[in-house]
Amino acid sequence: MRSFATMRRQIGTASLTSASALALMIALVAAPARAANADAAGGVAAPVNLHVQGQSSGEALSQPSRRRVKPAFLARSAAWRIAKKPAPEAFAALAQVKRLPLPAVDSPQPPAAPEYDDQPAPVIPALPESMNPAQAAPTEGLGDAQGAPDATKMTGPPPAADAAPVAADTPAPGGPVAAPPLAPLNAAVKAALEAQLKLDRDHFPGASRRREHEAVAAFYAARDFAPLWSHAGAADAEVASTLQRLDRASEDALTIKSLPVRYTASGSDEEVANADIALSEAVVAYGRQASGSRVDPHAISPLIGARPELADPSLILAIVSSSGADAGAALKNFNPPQKGYAALRAKLAELRGQRAPVARRAIIPAGPTLKVGMRDPRVPLIRARLSLDGEMEEPDEELVYDTRVASAVADFQKANGLPGSGRLTARTIALLSGGEPAQLEAEIIANMERWRWMPRDMGDSRIEVNIPDFEVTVIENGEVVSRNRVVVGKEATPTPVFSNKMQFLIVNPYWNVPQSIIKKEMMPKLAANPGYLHSLGYETIWKGGRLTVRQPPGERNALGRIKFMFPNDYAVYLHDTPSRALFDTAKRAYSHGCVRVDDPFRFAEAVLGKGWSEDHVKKLIGGKERYVNLAKPLPIHIEYFTAEVDEFGRLQLRDDVYGYSHKVKAALGLEG
Repeated sequence: MRSFATMRRQIGTASLTSASALALMIALVAAPARAANADAAGGVAAPVNLHVQGQSSGEALSQPSRRRVKPAFLARSAAWRIAKKPAPEAFAALAQVKRLPLPAVDSPQPPAAPEYDDQPAPVIPALPESMNPAQAAPTEGLGDAQGAPDATKMTGPPPAADAAPVAADTPAPGGPVAAPPLAPLNAAVKAALEAQLKLDRDHFPGASRRREHEAVAAFYAARDFAPLWSHAGAADAEVASTLQRLDRASEDALTIKSLPVRYTASGSDEEVANADIALSEAVVAYGRQASGSRVDPHAISPLIGARPELADPSLILAIVSSSGADAGAALKNFNPPQKGYAALRAKLAELRGQRAPVARRAIIPAGPTLKVGMRDPRVPLIRARLSLDGEMEEPDEELVYDTRVASAVADFQKANGLPGSGRLTARTIALLSGGEPAQLEAEIIANMERWRWMPRDMGDSRIEVNIPDFEVTVIENGEVVSRNRVVVGKEATPTPVFSNKMQFLIVNPYWNVPQSIIKKEMMPKLAANPGYLHSLGYETIWKGGRLTVRQPPGERNALGRIKFMFPNDYAVYLHDTPSRALFDTAKRAYSHGCVRVDDPFRFAEAVLGKGWSEDHVKKLIGGKERYVNLAKPLPIHIEYFTAEVDEFGRLQLRDDVYGYSHKVKAALGLEG
């Protein structure tokens, strides 16, 4: 029998990113044993009764198929291959291939929100007792983004239409012998699943919970309806670990409902079956929520291209149920692995009082801008907020806005992305006051949810643009090497949220003016002054009644002297600008969607890396476009986070410039 290592080499590591490919590997390893079993039984395989779209579940094909099952079909039956629960070593190999680390076991509180699923799930027909495991319907693979095609994903046979349960098919005269009847406990599991699916069909058509139940049913069908969590009438360490993680799901702001029945591995067959299925459904719900199933980013805005890597239900069950005492840790691992998520998770625990409680913030009333030397009744509140009690330059001058207060305010402003003027402005007052604990909790949870949209592997070296922070950061081998202020799209023309790879930069770029700008901004001026564009040095071409405009390289070019390219469907990029004054403002949302970078040549040095310096790049300035390729494409993530934890452990809040955070909170049913 070939080893997993051999199969990995033959199939290729790159192809092992979907449940289908993993199932094919497991199937090929198990094939010799199945062939031997078939030979021992007389060489006759059980019939495979495939159902066809539009047929009832009782209408099988006219003749049972005895043809040798093709590898493509084996790959489709992912649930069967994984659910057969091979030896622990095989699952260890599976976990190694998937590269899912199991962290130490380390709690879901906000109201539940409806989940989204924009891909139709397979319809699970009634489950006949003679059902071949290969009929189990596949589900989407781990890492598949909802709505995005995946070349590695294999779909199963056309799903059967909804139908009532039917008796086992009667074999054709002279055909193979029907499968033996199910054991009593297995039959109880099958009956409970059929009852659940009928309830879903009658009362929850199209709901995502129905699709999850169908996936769970397919998983059980692939293992002949054997219970997953109870073994020989007893529960083991994996159940205890799993239940503990489900009980603590609120630590990750998940909304896993309590099990409808008390879990038991003893009792009547019906009780054990219902408990086993309920636990499986809770595990799938956790894994799906943890990987981002609750909120559809595209429903928040069509300009959010980030898509969560939704976990496949069969893979969730296979990994967790095979992890023994580490089952809870394996389940927790479906949450985002990034440090930013972990920091918000810790801050949520702190806010809820699970560690040192967060003091309630005093609300500082609105009023005039304060400068050094002014007297105001709000000054004591400011001192208390900034922990300056008792520190006054003059005794009995607690109402004076002195230099110590102004200096502390300046530090606070700089830490929160504002110019450190030291003056008490309306924006500074809003940040100092913050919000009520419930509002802060909602803001943290909304940002934790947006982390579920990000790629699990963002790259040790990468570029991050956080739109509400108006900043771009270059990270090299996990360390920040550059920070630059940026100007992002205004509310009417927002900068899109997505991930890509920066490939090259252009020094002395042309600016090809977008048609939207030509129509909305240039055409009215041309109507009043036909020579308007030429007076500014623009080049124009009329062709087929369409005006094309571009601006040649130079100091007046709207893109400045350099632009940074990562070709994408939104036609946005990072670039220099001749308009420098906007970088001194606090709220920098003024562009048409592209991202303007302050100090772009220092940024270029950080992006290009070794062998390049700021001066080296500046030597390329001239009147001709110059292309410079990056030594290696660099991941770039344009993000939207309104709550982050800085390197000093402080929670930093940002303006919700596009209203996305408000929409996410509404989708999750949160206050604020």
